[in-house]
Amino acid sequence: MTTLDKLAATIEARKGANPSSSWTAKLLSKGPEKCAEKFGEEAVEAIIEAVKGDKKGLTSEAADVLYHLLVMLSARDIPLADVLAELDRREGTSGIEEKANR
Repeated sequence: MTTLDKLAATIEARKGANPSSSWTAKLLSKGPEKCAEKFGEEAVEAIIEAVKGDKKGLTSEAADVLYHLLVMLSARDIPLADVLAELDRREGTSGIEEKANR
């Protein structure tokens, strides 16, 4: 089990937790739209660190982006396995070709 798999499982387990005792449960209790908003905020923060060239800052923000992406997916009942399967499906396909086929 990878780190992302473990994180996704933890997020799923927190769906029913008390929002006052779990940040994940608190986010999920606010609904998919709030989860998406928080993901967007974290993505912007990662972009800022990338532009600044701050490797440590970008590493930290990238971890936040991955976490919040998994929360957003969970809020819409999309398992990480489905996203990984989509990436597997695309493997070996040119990005240009893949975009053209959408």
